[in-house]
Amino acid sequence: MASGRSLGRPFAWLWAAYAVSAYGSGVGLGAFSLIAVLVLHAGPVEVSALAAAGLAVGALVAVPLGPWVEFHRKRPVMIAMDLVRFAALASVPAAFALGRLGFAQLLVVAVVVAAAKIAFNAASGAHLKALVRPEDLLVANSRFEATTWTATVLGPPLGGAAIGLFGPVTTILADAVSYLLSALGIRAIGRTEPAPPVRAAASRLRAGDLLDGWRHILGHPRLRPLFLNTLLVNGWIMAGEPLIAVLMLGRLGFPPWQYGLAFAVPCLGGLVGSRLARRLVGRFGRQRVLTVAGTLRACWPLGLAFVQPGTAGLVLVIAVEFGLITCCAIFNPVLATYRLEQTPTDRIARTLSAWSVSSSAAIAVLTALWGLLAGLTGPRTALVVAGLLLWTTPLLLRRTTARTRPGNEARMIVSSTP
Repeated sequence: MASGRSLGRPFAWLWAAYAVSAYGSGVGLGAFSLIAVLVLHAGPVEVSALAAAGLAVGALVAVPLGPWVEFHRKRPVMIAMDLVRFAALASVPAAFALGRLGFAQLLVVAVVVAAAKIAFNAASGAHLKALVRPEDLLVANSRFEATTWTATVLGPPLGGAAIGLFGPVTTILADAVSYLLSALGIRAIGRTEPAPPVRAAASRLRAGDLLDGWRHILGHPRLRPLFLNTLLVNGWIMAGEPLIAVLMLGRLGFPPWQYGLAFAVPCLGGLVGSRLARRLVGRFGRQRVLTVAGTLRACWPLGLAFVQPGTAGLVLVIAVEFGLITCCAIFNPVLATYRLEQTPTDRIARTLSAWSVSSSAAIAVLTALWGLLAGLTGPRTALVVAGLLLWTTPLLLRRTTARTRPGNEARMIVSSTP
């Protein structure tokens, strides 16, 4: 299939809505850490606590949202979650303008945004499977992946420039407006949406509904090790984000625009990886791509512990992030497509919600622990420990390969697809 193949007008609107919110998030990338460091003068423990608590409480709030999303039409849910994020983020520049912005408000906004993101992603994944043909899922997911990295290439430098020109909360306002525009784009899809599955007890949420997503993931011989691998890899990578922010912006004295540049230029690797994903799967097969790309993405983050001030340090961060992002951009759309294929239609929202809740919780726990570790030993030591532990995560991918015999993958796809 050609990369320029049309997937239809409804998908084009969904893609446009995704793109505008992705560009807003790109501009606002790392904005909470920047505001905490530059405005509230927070240290590594406080910055890590902000990231961790927002994710942890947001994940807890989102636990009942997965089943709720499953049994409701998906587009109204997506629009509502976009509007919630718009309102929450817009409160930050409003409070800053009034001189009332504090750490507690940042924490509340982080919680609301995290919970709304989980609900939105669950609805979006379910809606995507209904919107495009099965053979086009990898194409669609690759386009989303490419859009994410394009936005991350362009967004952080623009965000850094905007902070320098207009103040530290400008990027938060841009991110908020992007969610408002995304809601309008989703509203414009206009296609009749399939009816959601019917719950036996429609008037109340059952305890079993809360656990169905995890039951499916943990009971699936291929999804389970991929799930555990993803939790650990994402957790240790993201645990290092506030630490590298403190190290570069605080102790090493990098200006905000250089910090943004260091994490924007490598996102060109995301464009490369997302373009290669389909070709690599076609040539080598999905399992080999997941194993090799998943292994390589765990090898890079250790290099961030050796960043130094000046040009050499900036080049090191760019090189490490380029390698990491290229591998992630190959791995992510292949995993996302396989997860949708292996999940029955009436359980997609719960499965994606369970996956996101678990990922957010793992990131929160590891971020909090690494914030404490950095407080005791320093950011560099904490980054070294996280990088070394990441080297153990490919063992789970090898377990995935070992448990699959030739021919089993095709049989599992047939049996799991409704």
